[in-house]
Amino acid sequence: MKHLLNARFAGVLLLALLLPTLLSGCARNPVLLESTKASLTPQTELTEVPFYAQTAYQCGPATLAMVLNHQGVDAGLERLIPQVFLPGREGSVQPEMLATVRRYKQLAIPVRSTMDALLGHLEAGDPVVVMQNLALPAFPMWHYAVAIGFDLPNETLILRSGEIERHTMSFSRFDATWARSERWGFVVSEPGSLPEGVTARNALEAISAYEEQHGPVATLSSWQAFVERFPANPLGQFALGNALYADQQPQAALEAFESATQLDPAMGAAWLNVAILRLQKENRKGAREALTQAATLDGDWQPRAQQLLDGL
Repeated sequence: MKHLLNARFAGVLLLALLLPTLLSGCARNPVLLESTKASLTPQTELTEVPFYAQTAYQCGPATLAMVLNHQGVDAGLERLIPQVFLPGREGSVQPEMLATVRRYKQLAIPVRSTMDALLGHLEAGDPVVVMQNLALPAFPMWHYAVAIGFDLPNETLILRSGEIERHTMSFSRFDATWARSERWGFVVSEPGSLPEGVTARNALEAISAYEEQHGPVATLSSWQAFVERFPANPLGQFALGNALYADQQPQAALEAFESATQLDPAMGAAWLNVAILRLQKENRKGAREALTQAATLDGDWQPRAQQLLDGL
């Protein structure tokens, strides 16, 4: 049990340390690339996305009802309102929006803050929740909507917005309102699957947050999907190892941790977990090699690695 706790601790620690660095960044000015225009169909519209009219200050719950119902999740608007709507704020804040999606056992994956990415998700069949400021930056009027399609020749976006089931906005007008939220948006996906076009960074954020809410075993299929999509990502291999270990698959976990060290030899927590699992298999020589690596790398895992190394 002590080994299990140490392996899990290393995993939580590393993700907590590294994700803020990975997720920090500035929104870029959007440019619809010529390659994007060439790759997209002229018109796309996800007509099967349901519509809920958004009453005053309740655009957050309404947009969640639309995308969750589109995923086949039984999430009624009346049940969502008390989960998301904050009367003191007269609206819904972004963390609560994402947390509510996870509460219904779905992944909430941020989208890249570009029009190219937004249109790409729509082309792939994924509606996108977007946040807009419909007023001036100094006097914001925050609003959530669901992008469901586009008309490329006419450069218009189609949204479920407010009380309008099929609201159209020009690309330029929409992007002006979207940019004021730093082009914030997300797509919803079932655990174990990743939509086309998501970045490794955003998928890491979404799956890690899901794991915090539902635990590593429930997140195993999502880490497997992540590693299949991004096999050269060391953090993904590391997180997969933690989930496999929690699922009582120590050999598969060891292989994942070893892959993480091969991809990133400076990942001390992965070396520590490799050593712990090798010790469980009575591989003292291999454990010593891994502990030696972990003990030479700065981090909170270092004292534990040195303690185990001294014990050998």
